[in-house]
Amino acid sequence: MMGKVKKFCVINYKGGTGKTCTLINIAYAISKRGLRVLVVDTDPQGSTSYHLGITPKKTLYDIITKKYSPEECIYKARENLDLIASNEHLFPGETYMHKQKNRETILKDRFKDLFNNYDYVFMDCSPSINLMNQNVLLCAENLLIPVSMDYMTLLGVKQLINNTKLLNKNFKTSIKVSKIIPTFYNRHNNKTKHVHDSLERIFSKYISSPIRANVTISEAAGQGKTIYEFAPTSSAANDFDKLTEEVLNYEQ
Repeated sequence: MMGKVKKFCVINYKGGTGKTCTLINIAYAISKRGLRVLVVDTDPQGSTSYHLGITPKKTLYDIITKKYSPEECIYKARENLDLIASNEHLFPGETYMHKQKNRETILKDRFKDLFNNYDYVFMDCSPSINLMNQNVLLCAENLLIPVSMDYMTLLGVKQLINNTKLLNKNFKTSIKVSKIIPTFYNRHNNKTKHVHDSLERIFSKYISSPIRANVTISEAAGQGKTIYEFAPTSSAANDFDKLTEEVLNYEQ
């Protein structure tokens, strides 16, 4: 009997923080431990399917509009790792969502049965404040927030946390930050030090081990591979191993 599924969304309102790379590598690392993992892409850019080397025909748009069931839109990306993909068709999907009575909980309603087939669910988000991301927050409730070592990303984190407080109040939910993940970390860079110091001062109990700046991470994505498939002995793979253990040990 499978235990309770653990659901995370990977989100930051600021772009360029390494959200998709972080999500894919954590998801793959967990799947390699024999746990069943589902990745749901809610970003019209469709980066997760590109990162996993998949060209989807059925997508999240089809699930939202009830053209297909969630089960019909699953792609087997790797052993123990399934994907529900998105692409540019998701743009009109949000217009559809706005017209529905239950517009804030469409994803939660569509996925309530499917998620129980997995140990972990990771939802990738676009870098924006929109109805889709509101749906994801209400669906996953546990936030992994990648933060590149840039001053503007601190603002994105603060906006995100303020939004979760509003959603919790209005929908009587318990959305919470699980981990704030420093990405593009370079300990020799003064800006990195200043931003990381600010994160530790404000969000000390959420900070994870960092993902150091490493060109192999983007090279792996460009090849449609995870860091473990592309450069398994790299320092980047070691960083993601540490982060994965922290996510696995997180008590929801």
